[in-house]
Amino acid sequence: MKIFREILSPLIAVVAAFAVGGIIVALIGDNPFETFGLLLGNSFGSLRDIGYMLFYATPLIFTGLAVAVAFRCGLLNIGAEGQLYVAAFATAWVGIKFGGTVVNVFGKDVDYSWTSLPAVLLVPLCMLTAVVAGGIWGAIPGILKAKFGSHEVINTIMLNFIAIALVSYFTQYHFKVPGDAILQTAPIGEAAHIPRISQFIPGMPEFVPLSVAFLLAILMCILVYIFLWKTKWGFELRAVGANPSAAEYGGISPKKQIIIAMTISGGLAGMVAIGEVLGYRHLYYDGFSPEWGFLGIAVALLGRNHPLGVFLAAIFFAILQRGGIFVDAFTEYVSKDLVEVLQAVVILFVASLQRFSKR
Repeated sequence: MKIFREILSPLIAVVAAFAVGGIIVALIGDNPFETFGLLLGNSFGSLRDIGYMLFYATPLIFTGLAVAVAFRCGLLNIGAEGQLYVAAFATAWVGIKFGGTVVNVFGKDVDYSWTSLPAVLLVPLCMLTAVVAGGIWGAIPGILKAKFGSHEVINTIMLNFIAIALVSYFTQYHFKVPGDAILQTAPIGEAAHIPRISQFIPGMPEFVPLSVAFLLAILMCILVYIFLWKTKWGFELRAVGANPSAAEYGGISPKKQIIIAMTISGGLAGMVAIGEVLGYRHLYYDGFSPEWGFLGIAVALLGRNHPLGVFLAAIFFAILQRGGIFVDAFTEYVSKDLVEVLQAVVILFVASLQRFSKR
C-alpha cells in the first residue's frame, strides 16, 4: 500500500499539472493536444531525440540525488548550483593543468599546462576533482550547521553567490584565453575527454552531446540506493532525518551525520561537471547551468527522495525541457515558458499531496 501511494502521488501531481497547463494553453488560444504533442512527442521520435533528452536528464539526476540525500537527513540543500559551479571550474582547471593544453594566442602557442598525463590517469583525476570540489563546498554549510546551528538554507544560498562570483573572477582574470570574447577557460587536454554514447550505439549521430556521464548517473542512482537502504551509514543518516532526538538517544551523532550528508550531497552535485566539462564543452563556460541545482529540488520532490523516483523525475523534466524548444518554435501563441509553468504546478501539487497524505 505504501509503495502504491508513493507512486500514485507524483503521478497525480503530473496529471493535474497537465490539466492546469491545458486550460492555460486553451485560454491563450492554442490547441492543448497539439501543444502537448509537441512537448512530449519530440523526445522519443528518433535516436537523436532520445539522445538529447537523456543529455538534458543527466545533470538533473545528479542534482536530484544531491538534494534527495540531504532531504533524507532532514536538510534542504539549495546550494547545489554553487557546488556544481565550483566543481566544473576545478575539473576544468585540472584538465588544463595536467592535460598538456596548448593554445594559439595571437599567432603564438602558449602552454597553459604543468604536465601532460595519459587519459587513464587524467580522466579519473578529473572525475575525482569534481566530486571532491563539490563535496568540500557542500561540507561548508554542513559544518556551520553542525557546529554553530546556522541554517543550511541561508548558508547554501549565500554560498551560491560566492561560488559563481569566485569562478567568474578566476576565469576572467586568470584562465580566459586573451582575445576570447566569451567568458570561458582554455580547453582541457584531449586526454581528459570522456567518450560520447554515439561511439557505442550505431545510428546515434555524433553531434548528440550525450556522454558516458549518463551511465555514471545511473550507477550513482544504484549506489545511493545501496548506501541509504543497505548500509549502516545510510540508516544512521536517515534516522537523523526522521528524528534527530531519537537518533541521538540511540547513539547516533546528528552533527556528524549532518556534515556527512551535506558533503555527499555536494559531491553528487559536483558530478554534473563530469558530463559538462569532460563530455560536452571540454572547458569551463561561465553561466553554463540553466539552474540545474535549483531544478534538482523539484526533481527530488517529484521523485519522493528515492533514487528510482529521482531518475524518473529527471527524465520527465528533461522531456519538458526538450519539448519546450519545439513548443516555442511551432505554436502560434504558447512559448517555452509553458515548461516553467508546468514545473511550478507540479511542485505545488506534489507539496500539497504530501501534506494531504501526512494528514
